Amino acid sequence: MGLATGSPPNPELAAALHRLRSTLARLKAELELSSADGYQAAGEQLLEDVRESLLHLAEVEDMIYRRSSVLVVDDDARLAELTARGLRKLGFDARSDSGLASLRPREIVVFDLSLRAGLNADVLANLRAARPIVVTGAADSASRALAGDLDASDYLIKPVELEDLAAAVNRRMEEP
Repeated sequence: MGLATGSPPNPELAAALHRLRSTLARLKAELELSSADGYQAAGEQLLEDVRESLLHLAEVEDMIYRRSSVLVVDDDARLAELTARGLRKLGFDARSDSGLASLRPREIVVFDLSLRAGLNADVLANLRAARPIVVTGAADSASRALAGDLDASDYLIKPVELEDLAAAVNRRMEEP
């Protein structure tokens, strides 16, 4: 099956398809070798290859269907997990973390503004590129300016209603 002719495919999509194709080719070769040689040790590697293939397939599906996951980062780890759990109950692929090191491509970030001060320039640039949904307990103009500096897609004041956060995530998902 080939890609449609015309403009070249999205580079992220092409890379994800390449990784998927390579992993599946390795899986096929391992299956052929294990069948021919009767090796049982290959079983563990085959299982790992299948898992990796499924991860790559999910990447491709996310790109094709423009699906996004949500990363909730808050200075209160319990609140971050409760927020992520609430988003999962509403059907979002959401997780919590104490920082931005695990930020995935095209992941929507719900970010507690109080964590901004501790970010280095590289992490700050990645956060700006992600256009986070900022949540904060501060309603002052200086906090709004900090959120604006992050190119925030939304600014929500704590306590945030889950429905309001879900609406902000949906708006962010619709952005190019």
